[in-house]
Amino acid sequence: MRAPDFWTGDGGGIAPILLSPIAALYAAATARRVARPGWRAPVPVICCGNATAGGAGKTTLALDLGRRLANRGIAVHFLTRGYGGTLKGPARVEPGKHDSETVGDEALLLAAERPTWIAADRAAGARAAIEAGAQAIIMDDGLQNPTLEKDLSFLTIDGSYGFGNNRVIPAGPLREPVAAAAGRSGAVVLIGKDECGALALLPPGLAVLRARTVPGPEAKQLVGQSVFAFCGIANPRKFFSTLSESGAIIAGRAPYADHYPFDAGDMRELLAEADRLRAIPVTTKKDFVRIPPAFRARVTVVTVGLEWEEPAMLEAILDPLAGRVPIPA
Repeated sequence: MRAPDFWTGDGGGIAPILLSPIAALYAAATARRVARPGWRAPVPVICCGNATAGGAGKTTLALDLGRRLANRGIAVHFLTRGYGGTLKGPARVEPGKHDSETVGDEALLLAAERPTWIAADRAAGARAAIEAGAQAIIMDDGLQNPTLEKDLSFLTIDGSYGFGNNRVIPAGPLREPVAAAAGRSGAVVLIGKDECGALALLPPGLAVLRARTVPGPEAKQLVGQSVFAFCGIANPRKFFSTLSESGAIIAGRAPYADHYPFDAGDMRELLAEADRLRAIPVTTKKDFVRIPPAFRARVTVVTVGLEWEEPAMLEAILDPLAGRVPIPA
């Protein structure tokens, strides 16, 4: 689904006001749920979460953290609900066997780098990962899930979107009030410039790590090239901007709703438009796994990563957790 227009802006208008009683009930239910005690794993658990519905860069952050811990010699496993997939788990994702309809697109991105587990019950997923040799677990999403205790939670914020209109679902995009999400987080990761004043809503003293999205090495092949960009992510504008900033010439663009399931009809239309524009069809890696296999050879993928303003600050935050990793017998 696409987020309603009134989820952005100053929170005014009749719709957010009319929906505010339901939003209050939603926030209260979330507060009761997250107050429940969860299972304490014998290995460090790091959560890449956010306060809003939709993406904020959690998967990109999880992949970055996974590489940093792996560089320290730690066996990292990813844990996710598998949004958009039918598999409830706990089950290990097998890229050659599972597809986006089964495990969701984000799980496939994670599994391409490290062992990844799907589990509606995060505690059960963590147990399975530990039995399989995980020395540390990185959760992609789950800040509002209480079943597994976290040693460190990062509150991820998309700087171009912030907290939307700062209201709780359904009056706005917040899963819970900002103060509640921030209160359970050990640090904030702001991706991009703070265009919406999100940082001003956070409690004082909370560590803020700043990063920006940068294109992967394949973007160099598109410098000066005419491209037709399409994607179904939470903030398509960010992908289009990344392409443009990397030197590609965007001849056309097609934004879709987050996690949009491209079918053969969609792809024929998209490729026909790219041909009409004499442009290279380009999308994200997350979207690529949702494209029917028969059309993938025609599409160029541009990956993204994070460039940190103060990487040493991030490593210092990870140091205590890395020191808690159990040593194999």
